[in-house]
Amino acid sequence: MGENDILEKIRTYMKLQNWTLYRLAKESEIPYTSLHSMFEKNTQPTLPTLRKICSGLGISLSDFFADDLHPVSPNKYTEDELELLEMYRHLSAKDKKLLLTLCRRLPPLCRDGKDDKNI
Repeated sequence: MGENDILEKIRTYMKLQNWTLYRLAKESEIPYTSLHSMFEKNTQPTLPTLRKICSGLGISLSDFFADDLHPVSPNKYTEDELELLEMYRHLSAKDKKLLLTLCRRLPPLCRDGKDDKNI
C-alpha cells in the first residue's frame, strides 16, 4: 500500500462515516492543521498518527490494512450489539474513553455475559 493508497483509504473511511477532515481531527485528537497539511502535501502519516486516525475512526490498524472496508460482519452480532457499535462510532473521543472506562469497571461476570438475570 503506497502513500496515496493510505490517504485514499482514510478519505474512504471518512466518506463512509460522512465525516469532514475537521471531524476526523477532533475524533482522532490530532490538530486539524496537521491533518490538512498531510492531505495537502500528499504525505504519508507516521505510524503513531495513523494509530490515532484509526482510533478516531473506531477501527484497528489491522482493519485499516484489510482489503475489506467493512471488517465487522453484521451476521456475527446481535441487533443490540450493532446498535451499541453505531452509537460508539458517533461519540467524541473523550466520550469513547469515558464509556470504555465505565465498561472496564463492570463486574467481570457482567462483562462475560454470565450474569444476565438483571437484564
